[in-house]
Amino acid sequence: MYNNPFAAWTRTGIDAWSLSIDASAVVGLRMLKLAAGDQAAIAESRLRVAEKVTAAFELQLKLMRNPLSLSMLQRTQQTLRHYGGKVASNRRRPAR
Repeated sequence: MYNNPFAAWTRTGIDAWSLSIDASAVVGLRMLKLAAGDQAAIAESRLRVAEKVTAAFELQLKLMRNPLSLSMLQRTQQTLRHYGGKVASNRRRPAR
């Protein structure tokens, strides 16, 4: 993908920064929803906890499938892709 390892890590760092921005947006949207304090807010808080546990477990399974064949860069990129997909779907849901 990249000939220069510094370029690959730089791109990965930018991806991590981008994920943090998206995650912050999700937190903001969820806080607005939770502030309502109604039944939808309670359901959202339960779903939020369940999603975090499930996402962490799924990532562990993914990383255990090829324990020695992935480099640290590849593991980092895989982790960012995994959580990036989860954050993107969460960003769409609370906005409704």
